[in-house]
Amino acid sequence: YFFMVNEFCERFSYYGMKALLTLYFVTYLKWDKDLSTAVYHAFSGLCYFTPILGAIIADSWLGKFRTIIYLSIVYVIGHVVKSVGAIPTVGNTDVHIALSMVGLILIAIGTGGIKPCVAAFGGDQFDEEHVSERQKFFSIFYMSINAGSLLSTLITPVLRGDVKCFGGDCYALAFGVPAALMIVALVVFIAGSSLYKRNPPQGNILLQVCKCIGFAIKNRWRNSKHEPKRKHWLDWAEEKYSKRLIQEVKMVLRVLVLYIPLPMFWALFDQQVWVYKPKKTTFSQCVSVHYSRFWCIPVKDHRLKLSSHCPRQTDVLPLISLHFLSRYPAVHCDLQSEDCPGLNLGLLDFGASYTFILMKESGQIVAHRMEDVKANSVHIAWQIPQYVLLTAGEVMFSITGLEFSYSQAPSNMKSVLQAGWLLTVAFGNVIVLIVAEGAGLEQWKEFVLFAGLLLGVCIIFSVMSVFYKYVEPENMDKINLEDTKEEDEGDGKKSSMMLDKTGKSTKL
Repeated sequence: YFFMVNEFCERFSYYGMKALLTLYFVTYLKWDKDLSTAVYHAFSGLCYFTPILGAIIADSWLGKFRTIIYLSIVYVIGHVVKSVGAIPTVGNTDVHIALSMVGLILIAIGTGGIKPCVAAFGGDQFDEEHVSERQKFFSIFYMSINAGSLLSTLITPVLRGDVKCFGGDCYALAFGVPAALMIVALVVFIAGSSLYKRNPPQGNILLQVCKCIGFAIKNRWRNSKHEPKRKHWLDWAEEKYSKRLIQEVKMVLRVLVLYIPLPMFWALFDQQVWVYKPKKTTFSQCVSVHYSRFWCIPVKDHRLKLSSHCPRQTDVLPLISLHFLSRYPAVHCDLQSEDCPGLNLGLLDFGASYTFILMKESGQIVAHRMEDVKANSVHIAWQIPQYVLLTAGEVMFSITGLEFSYSQAPSNMKSVLQAGWLLTVAFGNVIVLIVAEGAGLEQWKEFVLFAGLLLGVCIIFSVMSVFYKYVEPENMDKINLEDTKEEDEGDGKKSSMMLDKTGKSTKL
């Protein structure tokens, strides 16, 4: 339960902050759309590349528990710095940008660093024979992730828009609440520390793995022509490294090879959120008005105020193009001039685009409406089945991946393999960025492209899975025990031979 509450609060803090990030860049820092989009996706990618850093620290140095504690503190500091950067009275724009970037970097290090550790540390609480209980844990664990992200994306935009502070939208509060939730997550996790089962780190295991792979490649290159062929290329490292380490490296590499096609799943899944869509800045919606130049005016009380005066020397006024995203029973257009009465634009439908020509008729300004784009006739509820399928696929894919990554990892490399699983998300985002920036396709064509690629990947992955040999955790322990006995027996034989030689030399 400590893990569930911790993960719920942590995901609330992350997704709550992220839900406002692009809008914060555009409206508060005054960045353009391209820069805002680039920084947003750079931050998202960094959050999924840093798990490998947290995994190395946990498995090689501090252990999972202390790594989660220390990086959570970094996480909290990042949220606090980000919230302070959203206070208008703190410095100028340059200070706000600097604080925001520092805060985002610290958040990326914190959230990425603890991602593989929390899941692996939760799995460590179950013995190997409790497989079904561990599978239930990962299911509930992922449910807490989605629950936190769902509530945060609903609540934090309300805090920004409905609460006013410093004379405008309250970004400081909207970022401060996620910071407070992250503090709660840290306190809850520490509160259960006396109940946790902790496995101490076993040295710099990643360095040993790299050295083992390097030695095997070098030894095979030098001696493959002179010595008999071995069953696996990693067996060429037996002269220097234990069979247990070689077996563990084989397990990790088999899983990582199996993960190669998986980024394409995330590339398609992220299509629903990847492309930047400008959001309206108020709940009352915003109207784009082209009147000699671009205008964006909030609609309030169903009345539209144009900040210019009616021309008096012409009977035909400039064209005004209105783009509405909501249905209003009657929208009145009032021009700020005594000569211009209120204009009734009539019923404007959802999704339609209208152009109004204002003409003077019998001393009155009359609006003549033209419908450029017809109103949408397909109900938005037709999207529900698609989202149900997307969510079902993502939940089954993610929960299975988390449990599989844990069960197939050696005991001293649980966090590393969890980080490898999270890297599939990062590379999926990289694929989307490359295609979106390089191909320049229309959005529906990108959808079709990624769907076709994922279909091909499914076929490839199915073939790869046939050749994968699933290793039961208890079988891995048996293999390790056998290898240890063989090594001990080998050491015993060597020592007895040395004793025999010593005895003979004494007699002589």
